[in-house]
Amino acid sequence: MRITEKLPQIVAPELLEESWSARESWRVFGIMAEFVEATERLSPIRPSVSIFGGARIPEGHPYYELTEQIARQLSDAGFAVISGGGPGTMEAANKGAFYGKSPSIGLNIQLPFEQHGNPYQDISQTFRHFFVRKAMFVKFASAYVVMPGGFGTLDELTEALTLIQTGKSRKIPIILVHEPFWRGMLDWFKTTLVGEGMISAEDMHLIQVIEEPKAIVEAIFNHYESRGFEPSAEERELQLNL
Repeated sequence: MRITEKLPQIVAPELLEESWSARESWRVFGIMAEFVEATERLSPIRPSVSIFGGARIPEGHPYYELTEQIARQLSDAGFAVISGGGPGTMEAANKGAFYGKSPSIGLNIQLPFEQHGNPYQDISQTFRHFFVRKAMFVKFASAYVVMPGGFGTLDELTEALTLIQTGKSRKIPIILVHEPFWRGMLDWFKTTLVGEGMISAEDMHLIQVIEEPKAIVEAIFNHYESRGFEPSAEERELQLNL
């Protein structure tokens, strides 16, 4: 073997930067493809409700069973149910809807750990990018039901609140389930965020806390009673520009 064959290959920094820039540019097409494919698959399915919650909740846990009951009642009432497609609360949501009358939809995310698709999905869509997936949760939801969960659940909750608060998304019911879990956060919202003027007192009305599955279904129907589930022309524009 020649000595030169053993020497490390030296690549000029400008060539490395050029290669990286090219990869970044081509990545945009992958993001576009995710948006297009997910939009085409999900846009015909309405009305739907997105359910969020912790991935670490085991089957048999009270949160799991409550989520399954809520999803089943929503499905039987005519709502497709959208979850993250993974284990825990996501599985419970898909399972309840799967055995109901309306579609069970899983928006799966590729992760190095924790996430694996559950078997209760009538429609399964997999994403590489969190932000594309989160846009789909909001874009096609008539309501959010938020179960106890961790960072991911909080991320999805605050994303929806921000979009609605800033007028970037239409106003939909955002329902928190199991008041004891959320009590500290809601108290902090009122005393600190409202108290220091970070949000207005009216912003607290974007959130409802409801415990019973039947009451959750009724609250969503009540929200749309005078207007129907179809987005208005103005709301469609918001969805296009989300």
